[in-house]
Amino acid sequence: MNTYTVINPATAEPVTEVALASVEQTDSLIERAHDAFPAWRDVAPGERARLLRRFAAVVDEHVEELAELEVRNAGHTLGNARWEAGNVRDVLNYYSAAPERLFGRQIPVAGGIDLTFHEPLGVVGVIVPWNFPMPIAAWGFGPALAAGNCVVLKPAELTPLTAIRLAELALEAGIPEGVLTVIPGRGSVVGERFVTHPLVRKVCFTGSTAVGKRIMAGCAEQVKRVTLELGGKSANIVFADADVAEAAARAPYAVFDNAGQDCCARSRILVERSAYDEFLSGLERAVTAFKVTDPADPDSEMGPLVSAKQKETVTSYLVDVETAFTGSVPDSDGFWVPPTVVLADDPAMPIWREEVFGPVVAVMPFDDEEEAVRLANDTEYGLSGSIFTRDLGRALRVARRVEAGNLSVNSHASVRYWTPFGGYKQSGLGRELGPDAPNAFTEEKNVFIAQD
Repeated sequence: MNTYTVINPATAEPVTEVALASVEQTDSLIERAHDAFPAWRDVAPGERARLLRRFAAVVDEHVEELAELEVRNAGHTLGNARWEAGNVRDVLNYYSAAPERLFGRQIPVAGGIDLTFHEPLGVVGVIVPWNFPMPIAAWGFGPALAAGNCVVLKPAELTPLTAIRLAELALEAGIPEGVLTVIPGRGSVVGERFVTHPLVRKVCFTGSTAVGKRIMAGCAEQVKRVTLELGGKSANIVFADADVAEAAARAPYAVFDNAGQDCCARSRILVERSAYDEFLSGLERAVTAFKVTDPADPDSEMGPLVSAKQKETVTSYLVDVETAFTGSVPDSDGFWVPPTVVLADDPAMPIWREEVFGPVVAVMPFDDEEEAVRLANDTEYGLSGSIFTRDLGRALRVARRVEAGNLSVNSHASVRYWTPFGGYKQSGLGRELGPDAPNAFTEEKNVFIAQD
């Protein structure tokens, strides 16, 4: 049997072995989901809503178990992992209202009545990355199940354990067999089969832009629907009229959360030149005080990177760059990289342009609003970002000009399950979350009824 050894990133020690599905096993599970679809589609809206609420309640009963599993599997801090398990619960509760609110419309026409209906697609394939295994899984399966689809879900090879457990909890909650199926396996096997199998009607992928492009090209062969949430190189823009001390104190949480393994990480900080020295001084205090400890410690603010390979990738960006200051890491085995601040003076620097996906942030000064917007937009990505200023007019003006899908003013909050989430440019295609997400898992049907 083909298996994968799950490693604890904090200790580099094995956790367990997980069986990886073959193409034949993947096909069989996709067909099972297809067979389960008609009955799930026909479940009364109120009953489907009740089952989703029950699923949420069962997840809530197991939040601590799921969190501890994620600490061991992904190296997330315990505090973050508890939030992530709770997010699964909250997403399910939020979308449990959708089955009874998948409204169509009556459109005025001559000669009869015109109606629209939202009908589920069938089987949806969700491909989940290793950086946020639980929330991103729920962002896919929550609205898809609410809309009446069946879901096959491929977790990342590195971090499959919480997804496997969530599928077990779904069955415990009364979700029928075949409606939510987790298929651990390699991207080149299971993920590729989601793209090529004709019974999979839509693919939701979160991951790198390079892989997203290949998935999009593959889906084009069947004119298959696809939602892509890809890379990011987001800017944190700090104007001199902001509370500079507060902006500096909060900046580490915008980039070092989850050890920087976050597409929304504000890994480029732009600071108005007149506030640059004050900001750097405050940032140094915040970085050196950042708590990087065993992720099982409830007070830990940052854990390790997910793998030895990811550590190698991140540290390669720190060669031949000017490091201003760093934080600390535990003196232990595991895939640890300290919070690191780099001073940037050239927008062509790889560390300024490329997604490092680690606890590394580059800081650059700017002279005026026009330059800040130009530098923020000088990237192929456009996922998220922050703007710190006390001037509401400037905040709105800059927010409208920065080319990114999710912006925060005097805040670093990127994602709320009740608001849309997605990127501009090469950061993605389509939107997840928010009140309209279930519609993205439906076909809109128009029916005209002639009147005599």
